[in-house]
Amino acid sequence: MSNLTVALAILGGLVLATVVGYNTWMSRRNAPKQPDAPASSEPAAPEAAPKGEFEPVLHVDPHQVPGNERHEPLFDPDLPAPSALAAPSAERRGGLDPLIDIIAPVSLDGLASGDAAIAAMPATRRAGSKPVAVEGLNEFTGEWEPAVAGQRYGAFQVGVQMANRTGALNEIEYSEFVVKAQAFADALNGAPEFPEMLDEVARARELDQFASSHDAQLSFVLRARHAAWSPGYVQQNASRLGFVAGIIPGRMVLPAGEQGLPPILGLSFDTQAALADDPAQSAIRELTLSLDVPQVDRAERPFERMRESAAALAREMDGVVTDSDGQPLRDETMDAIGVDLEQLYDTLDTRDLSAGSPLARRLFS
Repeated sequence: MSNLTVALAILGGLVLATVVGYNTWMSRRNAPKQPDAPASSEPAAPEAAPKGEFEPVLHVDPHQVPGNERHEPLFDPDLPAPSALAAPSAERRGGLDPLIDIIAPVSLDGLASGDAAIAAMPATRRAGSKPVAVEGLNEFTGEWEPAVAGQRYGAFQVGVQMANRTGALNEIEYSEFVVKAQAFADALNGAPEFPEMLDEVARARELDQFASSHDAQLSFVLRARHAAWSPGYVQQNASRLGFVAGIIPGRMVLPAGEQGLPPILGLSFDTQAALADDPAQSAIRELTLSLDVPQVDRAERPFERMRESAAALAREMDGVVTDSDGQPLRDETMDAIGVDLEQLYDTLDTRDLSAGSPLARRLFS
């Protein structure tokens, strides 16, 4: 074999090795980033969380139903409250509240047992899309409460929520509420007293208008700058900030300070990536941080923690915080959203519907 042939063979081998090495390097460079240690990426116990992904601006719930169009929220602290809404009051009647519920009192000739009341409850506690609740006036405590076996009650009240994120209570739903409340009262030989339907439906529409104008949900999108992320890598970095696994694959939440309350923030990514046979090879290029504003107490500093979490994840995961169109979100934009949020919080406070309160969680659900 001539020297030329040997030289060409060596050169060809070098070229082939270079190509193979380059392809290997590119494959590793573009492979999804993996967690540092398997133990760090184990998901924590599931935590309940609200559904949905939202635009990175303050706006209403996108899951609308026909005939119940929502409007963009107004951030005017001087916005007049709807005239038909009940004025804020310190007086409360158990879980039901005249601020957001239509309440039909049920008078009794004597006392009724909790067992009888439970047996008389409607099979479904809804009128259309609106929750229905029954409460009794406990003979011993004098408090309104859901019926409890073994207790006795001197009166009852049946209520239906006037509005939620599906819209306002309509005439058909009110009629269904009346039928269920009447059947409950008849079973206990009670006499219900129903408010005028047209007045209550009008009040429900005004409450819905107020709620839809102040229903804000917010989200940021975190996009990978270079290499994609694996689900384990996302979970590892998010868990360092306090996030735990949610009940939906590809969903994590930042729990509230008090057990049983809605999570402060949600973090979601591609569900299919989380369910893949080999999640380590799944490539995630973006994830969403979300905040359901009316569901979280402002004392939890939800927006500030959302900004801090987004910045920390972007820094650690080599990402950039953007809106849904991929435009980077600048500090001044986030500052402006923060100002709008403070005005929204103040308005909800003045209407006795403070963010994170039981009434707000019911109304904005």
